[in-house]
Amino acid sequence: MHPAGSVILFTTSSGAGYGLLALLGVLGPTSLVPHSQWFGLVALGLALALITGGLIASTFHLGHPERAWRAVTQWRSSWLSREGVMALVTYVPAVIFAVGWVLLGATSGAWVLAGMLAAIGAALTVTCTGMIYASLKPIRQWRDPLVVPLYLGFALASGALCLNALQHLFGASSRTLVALALAAVAGAWLAKLVYWRRIDREASDSTPESATGLGALGAVRPLDPPHSEENYLLREMGFRVARKHAAKLRLIALAAGAVLPLLLTVIQFGAYGATAALFAVLAALFAGLGLAVERWLFFAEARHAVTLYYGRRP
Repeated sequence: MHPAGSVILFTTSSGAGYGLLALLGVLGPTSLVPHSQWFGLVALGLALALITGGLIASTFHLGHPERAWRAVTQWRSSWLSREGVMALVTYVPAVIFAVGWVLLGATSGAWVLAGMLAAIGAALTVTCTGMIYASLKPIRQWRDPLVVPLYLGFALASGALCLNALQHLFGASSRTLVALALAAVAGAWLAKLVYWRRIDREASDSTPESATGLGALGAVRPLDPPHSEENYLLREMGFRVARKHAAKLRLIALAAGAVLPLLLTVIQFGAYGATAALFAVLAALFAGLGLAVERWLFFAEARHAVTLYYGRRP
């Protein structure tokens, strides 16, 4: 599939925002995060900015962005529509939680419910995003059962790194949160390595022979191509990245998204003050870069079954 920059920005930005929002909603009432109104303003402001920026970016890939509102009307049958509905619904408890924390300095009592609802809404929205791709049966690389867990795992990992960086900047570092960030990053990328191994090993169950029913006669190939020149289907559905380039990009994604953030986060156990804060911020930034490369590959390595009509095997 053709990797659209707007969709890559949307999934990485909103994923980090929803991960941060979910962690704030769950951990806000505890002693693991600062209860100051300034911290709430910055943390919740960053989460909502990442979410809103990502959602706005998602409309850039539409032919008619002004009609994006119509997508929410098809929630009965479309995961894209369900994602839009959940994104809008999640704003309600998120804003209520923000009002309680930022304006009233309250993160306990009835405000806990708003925080939990915001966290649940964030998780459901990211799940819907993953299901947009996991529900597409013609694309073998996307119907893998790890797709949705990966979206959730990377959202949690990037959100945890953002929260860890914010806490260090506010001089309120927590070893528990540092350990959480380490576990989330390690878990997400281990799952990604398993995913890459699976899509490399598994063969497509769609072939020209199965499509035509002529497999008993031998290998099937088209006599003439359906089109004489490049067209929309080949540009969008048949985008191809060379295997050697994909291998290099996987290493870049792994190094920037996993190795460097893990090393920079481990160092924070022995660092203090501005040094620890610098390492925490760098870990979050490198993770975002690595995740953007990973997400580019997620689209570029996907093969739609329609390419069978052009002599390509998905």
